Amino acid sequence: MDRGGFEAFATGAGRRALSVLASAQAAWKRWREDRACRRHAIPDVLWQLTLARYPFLSWRSADELGRVRHLATLFLAQKEFSGAHGLVVSDEMAVAVAAQAALLILNLDGGLDLYAGFVGIVLHSDAVMVAREVMDEDGVVHEYDEELAGEAMQGGPVMLSWQDVEAASEDSGQANWAYNVTIHEFAHVIDMVDGRADGVPPLADRREHARWGQVMTAAYTDFCTQVDAHQRTSIDPYAANSIEEFFAVSVETFYVQPLELQREAPSVYRLLADYFHEDPARHAGS
Repeated sequence: MDRGGFEAFATGAGRRALSVLASAQAAWKRWREDRACRRHAIPDVLWQLTLARYPFLSWRSADELGRVRHLATLFLAQKEFSGAHGLVVSDEMAVAVAAQAALLILNLDGGLDLYAGFVGIVLHSDAVMVAREVMDEDGVVHEYDEELAGEAMQGGPVMLSWQDVEAASEDSGQANWAYNVTIHEFAHVIDMVDGRADGVPPLADRREHARWGQVMTAAYTDFCTQVDAHQRTSIDPYAANSIEEFFAVSVETFYVQPLELQREAPSVYRLLADYFHEDPARHAGS
C-alpha cells in the first residue's frame, strides 16, 4: 500500500472509530437517562396536579408536555434539594420547581447542560433577609438588608422561597404583573452560563449577539423611561434595576403573561420567542 493509500485507510479507520465511539457514548447516555427516569419517575397524579397548579405549563402539545416531564425527571435525578431551617421538601415541591426549570430549556440546544454549573437547590419557607453592602461614588460603604424571594448564584445553589413559588401558581396570570420566582431565577442561571450576569444568554454567533444587544438595550431604555415617569406597565418595575433583571423579568412575563409582553414590548417578545423556540402567546388566550 502506498503512502496515499495508507493515509486514506488510516483516515477512514479513524472516522469509523470515532463513529463507533460516538454511538457508544450516545447509547450509554440513553441508558443512564432511562435508569434515571425509572428511579425518579414523576407519578401521574403528581404531574397532573403540577399542571393544574401552574396552568401556563399546559399551553403546549402532549408531545411537548411529555418532553417537559422527561426533562423535569432528569433534573430531579441530577439536582439536590434541601430545606432551610427545618423545612421538609416534599415531592410536590421538588416537582413544581423541576417542571418550571425544565420549561425554559425545552427547546434549547444546550438542554440540561445549561444547568450543569450547580447542583444544590435550597428552599426556604418564606422570603429571606440578606445583609448587603454597596459602595457609593465617594467610596463610602453603605450596609442594608434586602428581602429575597429567590437568588441564583454563580456555581449555585439556587435559593427559592416556597411561599413565592406557590404564589406563582393558579392565579399568576391574573396579577398586575407576571410573577414567577422559579422562572426568574432559572433565567438568571441561563444568563450566567458564560460566567457573567449581563442579561445575555448563550448565543450562537456575533450576529445574534448584535441583534440581542440592539433589541434589549433599546427596550430596557424605553422601559426605564416609563418607570421613571410612573407610567403603567405590564412588566414588573423591578426590571428597571438592571439589564440582567430586565432579562429575567421579561422571561417571567414571556411565559406567564405572554399576551401582555407581546402587546407592550413586541420586539422583546419576538426576541425571546426566537431564542426559546416558543410562542406562548399563540395558546395563552385559548
